[in-house]
Amino acid sequence: MFRNKELKADAFAKKFRELKEKLSTTQKAPLDLEYYRELETYIDRLFRQIAFSEDFDDKTLDDIREAEMSNLNRLQKMKNSTSYKKAKHKISNEDWG
Repeated sequence: MFRNKELKADAFAKKFRELKEKLSTTQKAPLDLEYYRELETYIDRLFRQIAFSEDFDDKTLDDIREAEMSNLNRLQKMKNSTSYKKAKHKISNEDWG
């Protein structure tokens, strides 16, 4: 949603609240991976910043857009690094026979 520069703050906040509500209704699985903990922390922080803010407007959305995309890229790299390590070790174990 951050990439869509046409999206206005009120539509963004409404969509984000809907997604957060859907996420809240699902049963949580106890996952110990750092990526899942960081992702949950990120979503909760962003939700508090947007949902409870009286002054969340188009300018505020534009101001946080780049920083939040950077945070999401960091989370994606964290997720990918975990799977990369698994694949890397799997290949090296096959070499040993």
